[in-house]
Amino acid sequence: MGKHYSKGIKLEAVQLFQAGKTHGEITEVLGIRDPQRTKKWIRAYREKGIGAFEKIAGSGTRGRRLKKENTPAYIARLEMEVVLLKKFHTELRELQLAQRNIGQSTTIEQNTR
Repeated sequence: MGKHYSKGIKLEAVQLFQAGKTHGEITEVLGIRDPQRTKKWIRAYREKGIGAFEKIAGSGTRGRRLKKENTPAYIARLEMEVVLLKKFHTELRELQLAQRNIGQSTTIEQNTR
């Protein structure tokens, strides 16, 4: 069975080719077994652009099919994700402020009489 390569690897192969690398050099640098594979990726990129590496839903997928969520479960999951993202954002912001010592006054109040 063949190895599946990520979209990022395929794009990197195209960029290396555009930078003047040979198919052999590309396969060596990226650890790809078959130099013909890079030729196919570059040809596909020339014909279809970046869309050549986009996965089409339902095409060539193996294994169990994903269950479709019912609407209430989907909404509940999205609401939970929003809560978690807000919490993460708040913690990240507090950490950034603490690292920069913002919010802590470093000046000494003087009597202005």
